[in-house]
Amino acid sequence: MRREAPGCSHTRLTSRCRVESVPGAASSPMLVRWFLLLLGTLSTQADLFQFDSITNVSSYYFNYIYCNIWEGECQPSQDDASQQGLARDLQTKLHGQHLAQSVVLKAIQGFIIDPESNKPLTLSFHGWSGTGKNFVARIIADNLYRDGVKSECVRLFIAPFHFPHARLVDTYKGQLREAIRDMVLRCPQTLFIFDEAEKLHPGLIDAIKPYMDHYDNVDGVSYRRAIFLFLSNIGGATINDVALDFWHSGQNREDIGMEDLEHRLRTETMESQGGFAQSELMSGHLIDFYVPFLPLEYRHVKLCARDAYIARGLETDEATLDEVAKAMLYVPKEERLFSAQGCKSVPQRINFFLP
Repeated sequence: MRREAPGCSHTRLTSRCRVESVPGAASSPMLVRWFLLLLGTLSTQADLFQFDSITNVSSYYFNYIYCNIWEGECQPSQDDASQQGLARDLQTKLHGQHLAQSVVLKAIQGFIIDPESNKPLTLSFHGWSGTGKNFVARIIADNLYRDGVKSECVRLFIAPFHFPHARLVDTYKGQLREAIRDMVLRCPQTLFIFDEAEKLHPGLIDAIKPYMDHYDNVDGVSYRRAIFLFLSNIGGATINDVALDFWHSGQNREDIGMEDLEHRLRTETMESQGGFAQSELMSGHLIDFYVPFLPLEYRHVKLCARDAYIARGLETDEATLDEVAKAMLYVPKEERLFSAQGCKSVPQRINFFLP
């Protein structure tokens, strides 16, 4: 019987377990449970939201022994196929986002192949809803980890869902710090995704700021191999204005460069009303890249519709794709150039065009 260790086999770009057959492996679930009990591992549930964490010491030794002794030897590895997969997925599955394709690919690949990174990688995704921010986060997870966003090495936080009450921010701080520490002990190459990040309380961001800073370790734990993604709608109007200006001037949207947007996004983020502006994450210049997601045009919506049909194993034609795209709302009112919802509702809308 062959099993894969949860802390190391999940990572596709950064680590690989050399799994070997183990005598008596059929009883491994019972032995693992016994081992966890022996270490005094407790599964904890927070009162306000679940983190399903195990104690830091138990987590460290469990993964070390499980991976290095029980399952074989964990070795750092560069998986070229997975890196090519990330490039391919960004190129073929993400539509109308040449800047995000380029910046995300270079940032992730550069971070992965640099074992001496002096800080965790921190990216901030900006743009209208439906332009692909969550989609790119999933693409990253799918290519970093075997189980994608379901991996034990990935944690998604939705600001208004996980941290809804400002009066409980001190409680949230402790829970969030514990969750991040436990996950990094379990899987050093961890991916943290903060959706609707503009709604995070500034105290929450400051509570985890040390984990994104240039420290060798924090309380004996290194966070330098972690990746933090912040997804927000901040700057969406600014990005759209730049795209519209390029269209009015007769320039291709593909001519829009990072120099046209990144500085403006940083400035707008610092001046916003959310937790970002008031946090030390901004004043400490800890965000490595501000990644703009451009508004999607009619042609991009058609491509999203095509992908939605393919994902469901359905055949379609250009006329049907046109009908789906025409059913979307486009703005501004005069030009009707950009899809107001991006591609967000396309998978649901194709139901109306099925035979």
